[in-house]
Amino acid sequence: MSTQPRILVTSAAGKTGLPVALQLLTKGVRVRAFVRSRDHRADRLKAAGAEVFVGNQYDMSDLRKAMQGVQRAYQCAPTAPNGLHFNAAFTAAAFEAKIEHVVTLGQWLSSVDHPSLFTREVYISDILIGMRPEMSVTTINPGWFADNYLMGVGLAAHLGILAMPLGDGDTRKNAPPSNEDIARVAVAALLDPDTHSGQTYRPTGPELISPNQIAHDIGEALGRRVRYMDISEKMMLKALKAMPPSNYSEAAASQLALYSEEYRRGTFAVNAPTDAVARLGGQEPESFLTIAKRTVAARPDLIRSTSRTIAAMGGFVRMLLTQPPDLDQLANDRDFVPIAIPKFSQDDAAWRRTHAVSNDLNSREVA
Repeated sequence: MSTQPRILVTSAAGKTGLPVALQLLTKGVRVRAFVRSRDHRADRLKAAGAEVFVGNQYDMSDLRKAMQGVQRAYQCAPTAPNGLHFNAAFTAAAFEAKIEHVVTLGQWLSSVDHPSLFTREVYISDILIGMRPEMSVTTINPGWFADNYLMGVGLAAHLGILAMPLGDGDTRKNAPPSNEDIARVAVAALLDPDTHSGQTYRPTGPELISPNQIAHDIGEALGRRVRYMDISEKMMLKALKAMPPSNYSEAAASQLALYSEEYRRGTFAVNAPTDAVARLGGQEPESFLTIAKRTVAARPDLIRSTSRTIAAMGGFVRMLLTQPPDLDQLANDRDFVPIAIPKFSQDDAAWRRTHAVSNDLNSREVA
């Protein structure tokens, strides 16, 4: 393996790509940051010392250019119906460029017959990226991110409600990792392929927590009382559809509805928490309260005022009046590939075997 590698970070302006790139830069690593456009995030990467590459991750020509002179890479597919296309193009370009080592962002739910098209695409992508024996691979398989809860922080700030379809408020069903902790695990694997080649790691937060605890921590970060409200998937889809188009596509929202069902089934609680962050990242994982406080501190729009409360109430009314997307029609319109007998993760025998409760919470050979 190269002793002083140049590392390509795809989706470098994204939730995990940005902290991966920044953490590598603090360690003196040469980073080429692949971004879609020049904005404040690209400027931040450049100021930190990254070589910023602006292009289209789905374009094979751009991927070839981005991989010139690169030895290792962080592969992070966008959350989109064409994620498999990106992963296939990335794998082909990595083959041509003779990339030595790749750290790929997978998914805890990954299984062959999952109801989610996005998840089935991750499963296939994991097979594709591992097919070239000359290139070593480390897979990072997080579950439900801490960041997912903070999509509703505006409503929590101005109306005191955390509305999500997570089931019973007292049941501890997730140990949510921060974007930064996921990045710490990825960075460790990028810097030491000899140790981490062929391994699969699942970064989590320090403990399983319940929706009520999540609401409490968000309230503490905001300096007000916030209560959890269990809503239906239909109501969640209405809320996501009512958001500005840049926040969440209908296609992504349709998959989030399936992941919410996995959440209520307790799939994200299986084998959680792990010590992957402490062992690879070199520090204890961040608590959800810490993550929430950092988010609130960076969002001046969360400071309460009469005008913002009124605007939040208007948004809530708009959500109630919004028609939910027809998921079956959406799947047909977008040519989502159907399967005969879909299975949620814990209903899949192969998933249960490879994710079975064990004493080894650090890594697994199969995701």
